[in-house]
Amino acid sequence: MTLRPSFPPWRRAARQVLDVLFPPRCAGCGDDVAQTAHLCATCVSQLHLITAPFCHCCAMPFTSRAAGGPDLTCVACRENPPPWREARAAMVYDDTPRTLILPLKYADRTENAALLARYMAGAASGLIGPDCVLVPVPLHRLRLFSRRYNQAALLARALGRLTGAAVIIDGLERPRATRPLEGLGRAARHARMHGAVGVRAYRQAAIQGRHMIVVDDVMTTGATLAACTRALLAAGAGRVDVLAAARACGQHEQQ
Repeated sequence: MTLRPSFPPWRRAARQVLDVLFPPRCAGCGDDVAQTAHLCATCVSQLHLITAPFCHCCAMPFTSRAAGGPDLTCVACRENPPPWREARAAMVYDDTPRTLILPLKYADRTENAALLARYMAGAASGLIGPDCVLVPVPLHRLRLFSRRYNQAALLARALGRLTGAAVIIDGLERPRATRPLEGLGRAARHARMHGAVGVRAYRQAAIQGRHMIVVDDVMTTGATLAACTRALLAAGAGRVDVLAAARACGQHEQQ
């Protein structure tokens, strides 16, 4: 499986022309960079990438290997195990990831999906295999209409291009609208998302028995990802994992 797609010569030439006409800018701070959809060295240094040791159930980073215990599982996940098998996230959701994810989500900076997907592919090393299927967290149709695109779907498509994994963009649906989860605690988030996600009937055959990976931009308490996971398992998925661009930690987890 390759993480670097091969582009035809005409596309590379077109990119060079565009770089001359519109010099590439850092997606984080706007400074000059060598390539489009990349970060400058300063912004890269400010990323807190999530590498081992971290909780295999929720991707929360540990301060040390000993802090994770023998099974590398945090206390919260031992007490309330999530419905998915394993979770990965590329980076801690702090200042620099916010400058990438919030514009992707709300300000039409769709080019940031390709940048974030590169980090997600690295975080998912050993998780994304040749037989897995990526499925994005869905938006309700009213929210999709107002935003015009689903940022999780853009991330899933970009990951599919990088890794060669299959992608089912419309595998999940949100048949009813839910009020925003911001400001709610863990229990309230999970209660609000109960039954809010389902599998589209015409996609059930493609999901049964498969290794599914649910893709989202930010993982906080995992309420939305849990709703997606339960829907996939109920539809017959053989295994479900979750993958996010960023993991909210500490003071960010209730946001």
